[in-house]
Amino acid sequence: MGTILNRLKLIYAIYQIVALCYSAGTCSAQNVSAFFVFGDSLVDVGNSQFIDTSVKSAYPDGVDFVKGTEEELGFKDYSPPFLDPNTIGDVILKGVNYACAGSGILNSTGYINGDHISLSNQVGNFAKTREEIISRLGEAEAKKFLRQALYIVSIGSDDIILRLISPSNGFYYLDKLISELRSQLTMLYNLDARKIAVFNVAPLGCIPFNRDVYFLSNGCVGFLNKQVQEYNTELKSLLQELTPNLTGSTFVYVDANAIFEDISQNYKSYGFENADSSCCVGGTLGSHGGLFACGPSSHFCEDRTKYVFWDRFHPSEAFNLITAKKMLDGGLDYVSPMNLRQLANSH
Repeated sequence: MGTILNRLKLIYAIYQIVALCYSAGTCSAQNVSAFFVFGDSLVDVGNSQFIDTSVKSAYPDGVDFVKGTEEELGFKDYSPPFLDPNTIGDVILKGVNYACAGSGILNSTGYINGDHISLSNQVGNFAKTREEIISRLGEAEAKKFLRQALYIVSIGSDDIILRLISPSNGFYYLDKLISELRSQLTMLYNLDARKIAVFNVAPLGCIPFNRDVYFLSNGCVGFLNKQVQEYNTELKSLLQELTPNLTGSTFVYVDANAIFEDISQNYKSYGFENADSSCCVGGTLGSHGGLFACGPSSHFCEDRTKYVFWDRFHPSEAFNLITAKKMLDGGLDYVSPMNLRQLANSH
């Protein structure tokens, strides 16, 4: 689900969280030692550029939201992509991003796009980073360092999309997803991850791409959102199971779905004028600009701050800024059992 000019990713909102946390003086280096990210195109900062895949997630020319928020809020660095040759040495002590566009919880997800890095392989790459950190800090200090780090997992959308195009029993497939996710989150714990925030899946039936594919002039694709909700329910139960069973861990459930629903249903009160169409339109077909990828020759809306969606798959910068604040300081209706500021300051 990546695009050529996907400048406005969820990862930007996540870094906004850490930036706000540091700038407000409510997070310290003693509380958050590093930042490790796992997931799909929403949090891929460049790994897909180093593999042979039809799904690329690249930065645009021009305005870079990450740079802008860092300069404004004082957070100087962010986790570089694992596959970047420059992600070596002391750089890894800032954290590393393992996410890759088109990837999923299951190893089979993303195969139609070519090479991809499934969640299990991302965790395997983290294990390699962990060994490097141990070699640099020593085992005792490395364990302390890793247990103070913040871990973000944002994945599952592509698995749900694959379920639509692959014949499989719905309940069996969902059980398989949750079982594999349980295994990988437990593996992260065994590799010394303790502060882990897991994002649920936003309503895929409401993105411009699916609205246009299913020829909807109004509303969202109901059956697709139902599948998302089924997954999200099981995910929340899984995280509630893991925290008491894995000593010293805190698994936070980030309800990206609820955040999206709130913003999209009350979009005017948040300053938006359009909640269902893409700001970047790659073709003339489709009433929501969702059928063609955003590219250099695309038509752009006059004011992207007025749009909930930047392109046919991804939310806008303005949306992500609002989302960041809800994840940072939101109540239990958005983030449970604590928000990300509280998670950063825990232990």
